[in-house]
Amino acid sequence: MIRINLLGQARPKAAKQAVPLEATVQILFACVAIGLALVILGITYYQQKRQLDDTNKRIAALKAEKASLQQVKADVDKFESEKSVLQQRIDVIETLQKNRSGAQDMMEMVANTVVRIDSLWLTTIERKGDTLQMEGEAGSINAVANFITELKKSGYFQQVEIKNTKENDLLPGVETYGFVMTVNIAPPTTAQQPSTQAVGTAQPPQPAAKGRS
Repeated sequence: MIRINLLGQARPKAAKQAVPLEATVQILFACVAIGLALVILGITYYQQKRQLDDTNKRIAALKAEKASLQQVKADVDKFESEKSVLQQRIDVIETLQKNRSGAQDMMEMVANTVVRIDSLWLTTIERKGDTLQMEGEAGSINAVANFITELKKSGYFQQVEIKNTKENDLLPGVETYGFVMTVNIAPPTTAQQPSTQAVGTAQPPQPAAKGRS
């Protein structure tokens, strides 16, 4: 339908309805609250992200330190293994040196003891483990007994045992006795030092004079 204004008067305009002030304030506060919330969220996000980045860096540093320490541990284990091998070699060398020195001292002690006994000399000395077997000749039974006494007094031997002794008249008209004995070597912790009595230029003992006592 078409309406025609026959009166020729302007049509009055509709009046605009005013927005209440209270609603405007509420909208303003809502916008401010939203803005503050966004700012707080942004700050929180930034702080959390920075903390996360620091944590990741710390984790990476700890991993690198762990890898370095593992390499150090591997090096230490390697050095400890090499040290153990070297220590074993040193122990073996020291043991050999001690055994050599101990054997030398023991033989010097036996030689010095023989020299101090009249009419006695050794023909064979054989070592089997911790036992020495000695064979020799003596001008009398007393000489053999004196030799045994000196061996026991030396501290190098725990036990001296005569295996065999008999008169053999090795030289015509000369009284001699052959003997075989075994002696047990004392442990190094209890062995004493050999006598320091000077041997000098003493000659090997000679058989007893002709005739029987």
